[in-house]
Amino acid sequence: MARGVMGGGKNNNNNFNNLMKQAQKMQMEMEKAQKELEEKTFEGQAGGGAVKIELNGKKEMMSISIEPEVADPDDVEMLQDLILAAYNLALEKAEEETQKKMGGITGGMKIPGM
Repeated sequence: MARGVMGGGKNNNNNFNNLMKQAQKMQMEMEKAQKELEEKTFEGQAGGGAVKIELNGKKEMMSISIEPEVADPDDVEMLQDLILAAYNLALEKAEEETQKKMGGITGGMKIPGM
């Protein structure tokens, strides 16, 4: 009797088992990398360091530092711009590190939420 394309022979079972092992290994590596990323901090600065923002690996803001000389009540817009710039730089660093770390595990394949 002829077997179909998915014949189900021993070779197919070995291929499936190998694929599952690789997937489990990748998942473990991703979990490890994610934990490492969560422990890192990323800093963004603006205004020559007058505004500093620190994010953790979960991209949550951990701290913000503002030098008194940039807290001019007559120029609130400048302070807002500096805060945004510092935050965006810190976020960019966190994103780059995440992509670098996860890209090495996934072979560059984009995974939503990473």
